[in-house]
Amino acid sequence: MSTPLLPAEFADLEPFAAMWCLPSETERYDRRLESTMADMQRFYDAITARAEDALTYCDKFSIDEMPEDAKNLMYLLYSMIQVSFPVEVWRQPRIPDTGSASLTCVLEPGL
Repeated sequence: MSTPLLPAEFADLEPFAAMWCLPSETERYDRRLESTMADMQRFYDAITARAEDALTYCDKFSIDEMPEDAKNLMYLLYSMIQVSFPVEVWRQPRIPDTGSASLTCVLEPGL
């Protein structure tokens, strides 16, 4: 059995952790483009149901002293944001009518 990535209180989200606990925006964006809408919908439904609890949990720590499992939970929340427009609005992983355009984040906030 593998070591959990998330705090014990969020064990129900663990099935999504390996795929969506990604530390950089570029990784999250690439994962979105590689994912099916069904996968994103399942993840989105699960994480949005627990988002307030996850935010409350993460708020217990300063950003500089956040334990690894809490960072992973925060990354999961970031991934929720990354898939929100495809799930709620576009119904596709890519932004409509953008052709081959892509997004590359060149500067990430530090943790």
